[in-house]
Amino acid sequence: MADAGLLDESKFESTLQLWALRIPRELCKSVSRVLRGYLLDKARVKPITEDPTSEKNRFVILSESIQNPDLSEIPDQVLDALKELCNIEVVPYSLTLGYSYWGADHILKQILPHGVEVPSSFETIGHIAHLNITDDMLPYKDVIAKVIYDKNQPRIKTVVNKVGTITNEFRVPNFEVLVGKDDMVTEVKQYGAIFRLDYSLVYWNSRLEHEHIRLVSQFQTGDIICDMFAGVGPFSIPAAQKGCVVYANDLNPDSVRYLRINAKINKVEDCVFAYNLDARAFVRQLMSVPDSEIKPESQDTVLKECQTNNLIANREGRSEHGKLAVDNKEILDAGKNVQDHMDDSSTIANAAAKRRSEISDEASVIKGNTNKRIRGFKLSISKAYEHVDHIIMNLPASALQFLGKHLYLHV
Repeated sequence: MADAGLLDESKFESTLQLWALRIPRELCKSVSRVLRGYLLDKARVKPITEDPTSEKNRFVILSESIQNPDLSEIPDQVLDALKELCNIEVVPYSLTLGYSYWGADHILKQILPHGVEVPSSFETIGHIAHLNITDDMLPYKDVIAKVIYDKNQPRIKTVVNKVGTITNEFRVPNFEVLVGKDDMVTEVKQYGAIFRLDYSLVYWNSRLEHEHIRLVSQFQTGDIICDMFAGVGPFSIPAAQKGCVVYANDLNPDSVRYLRINAKINKVEDCVFAYNLDARAFVRQLMSVPDSEIKPESQDTVLKECQTNNLIANREGRSEHGKLAVDNKEILDAGKNVQDHMDDSSTIANAAAKRRSEISDEASVIKGNTNKRIRGFKLSISKAYEHVDHIIMNLPASALQFLGKHLYLHV
């Protein structure tokens, strides 16, 4: 390959010839204070190190600007203060900086040909680094990946690059593993939530983290959320953690599978209802729930559970985006028949009719052994078009155009 042999780690070794003071180890802090501004100032290198000849002494490494053993570059008043502490013993000191010292940017600038751009950043997805290799970098992709891997391990265990263009309807690229283990299943932590995903099967964009939390911050406890393109749950899970009831849909069965897994991991499976449908069919079904199917006694159950979970999270000292404690619920297989997801239409109605405006402004909180519960729910029957407080449509193009004009007029 074009980049074979480019990375010779021995070529990055350099030795600095410096001066150091040999001092009693108990005087390290005092000497450092006196010599402030005249000690070695180099990233990731400590100016005080052990004396290999004596455990009782330490070497205080002086700045590169100190060129003479008589320390003539240091003001007399500083030397006088130093002499009051101890005898001054100046010794030569050799400092070798190798491949492990230098950062990725420094190394790549040294080895890549002139005119080839050095990658300034990369996306991190758990233990995976996703490089954006441009055409001029392609002949050197392996050496670039190796340097990125070396300088970011053990946090980074796998380095990948996108291959070709995205052609599938799920917006999932094809990847090649450039270095590290071939393991695309990873976990990402965002604002107190954990997301497990297979990066080769589902869509994920770490750069949208602030957008996820910006939207969720606008939701209120008890809101009914419709997440039409939910993916593995970057909007749905934090919303459920906040005490919302979320109807989350995605066309990609792998995304839905991990969405259910993440709801279970974050203990919000009782507040997240996951569906594997075309978005048009999903929202039509959700909006067409007849009032006659709404059962008040069931409405109270889902919302009260989410309210209780939100208080449990607060009691445990977490933020409003912290984890919740709910009962376990079996994770369904990704390949489950589409009709199975919609059979229990009354479940949708039960939670959807409970709106945040119907929660009493004054809720009395009762402390129990393990739970805290909110009282003051006032049930009412909402119209079908009022069942959802927020609809999330995370699309690369216009969501309204994608859905069709006749659909969103009724949302």
